[in-house]
Amino acid sequence: MKPNLLVILIDDLRHDEFGAGGHPYMKTPNADRLAREGALFERAFHTTPICSPNRASIVTGQYASRHGIIDNVARDAMSHRLPNYHLDLQRLGYETAHIGKWHMGNDGAPRPGYDYWVSFDGHGRLVDPTLNHDGLHVQHKGYITDIMNRLAVEYLERKRTKPFSLFFAHKAVHPDAEQAADGTLRISALGAYVAADRHKDLYRDAVFPRTPNMMTPDEVVRHKPAWAECFAMKSGENSRKVLDALKSGSQDEIRARARMMAAVDEGMGAIFDTLERQGQLDNTFIVFLGDNGFFFGEHALGPERRFAYEEGIRSPFVVRYPPRVKAGTRVHDLVICQDIAPTMIGLAGGKPGPQIQGRSLLPLFARGSKPSRIGSRKGWRKSFLIEYWAEQAMPWLVGMTYKAVRTDRWKYIHWVNRGRAGELDELYDLDSDPFELENLNRSRNAAPVRERLRREVRKLIADAAGL
Repeated sequence: MKPNLLVILIDDLRHDEFGAGGHPYMKTPNADRLAREGALFERAFHTTPICSPNRASIVTGQYASRHGIIDNVARDAMSHRLPNYHLDLQRLGYETAHIGKWHMGNDGAPRPGYDYWVSFDGHGRLVDPTLNHDGLHVQHKGYITDIMNRLAVEYLERKRTKPFSLFFAHKAVHPDAEQAADGTLRISALGAYVAADRHKDLYRDAVFPRTPNMMTPDEVVRHKPAWAECFAMKSGENSRKVLDALKSGSQDEIRARARMMAAVDEGMGAIFDTLERQGQLDNTFIVFLGDNGFFFGEHALGPERRFAYEEGIRSPFVVRYPPRVKAGTRVHDLVICQDIAPTMIGLAGGKPGPQIQGRSLLPLFARGSKPSRIGSRKGWRKSFLIEYWAEQAMPWLVGMTYKAVRTDRWKYIHWVNRGRAGELDELYDLDSDPFELENLNRSRNAAPVRERLRREVRKLIADAAGL
């Protein structure tokens, strides 16, 4: 019997923004249940850590340099032509559905590959949203997370003769902010982060601990000189207004995001209850992840997610599927979001096409493996590419295009338009410097590693682009 397939995607969620991921006070019993009864991936990553490119990478299994959604610009026509894995699932006999945020192209109209569709234009609205139901715009009343949870449960309760694949993409925990054509951000009259009324008093006075890399811009630039111009531009009046409205990097912001996750987790519980009543929970392969990371002031960044430091590229990533995944498993291998598409196709009984660049996760779930931490598998990836193209709509980021490589131990960031001959690049030994404080790019002792990683970046760039 083919399994049902369920992706639960949270917008902007950091790798440590749920209980089992290490958050010091957030209560997420249902996300934690997935980790307890399945596998928690300790090193899962986004390869272009912003909304549109990474969402396209999830559904295509491709790097952004191949699928072409390289930024958050409205690439509507292109997003209708993505080689989405749901097209394969339809051919393999699945009923497919998308509920929630799309944001690959700004229009929320139905995309190919889905038998059922509910979405919204752009980032949507947290309260009283207008949703596109299979091409028909419907005005809803209420809190969007609760509305989405209800729609997901209603979909699961439908009678069907086929296995289903549901891509369930929350707007939370993204703030209620829209990006204008000139690059400015507009905060709604309700404020940036809006929790459900019943959760507004959660976590009062709770504190997220500071880390060594929560620094001022001046401190960052001493070791990361490529940031000097960007930080100078970001200190402008408009930028300050946005940062103040979002309470960027503050305990208030962190608490507000945690409150928004409460409704997400409640919805996960309702989904699990529905599947259990149907006798389908253990026959459903469930993936829980975020669409990019987020900075709480690390490296003087926030509200931000675009950059190759660990807080930007790491993802929460949990899988539950008892027939193949032992409860309590911890996976240490380097996993990227592109691995979801070939995994889903493989579970559906298909073979991923040559256009897919991710790798099926199924070999990491070898039956008989102990429910404990799994080390790097023989033949599994030892490195991956991280790529970002500076966006014209974000003036302070112009010139911040980069290509980076992350290995088991090292990270090398090449700033394409900063400095000469890589003089402003960054190199970190993550074993000894997990907070990425000491830039070894100019270290003589690290020169052999730097040159090896420069070659690896060039190779990965060519492979990603299909050259």
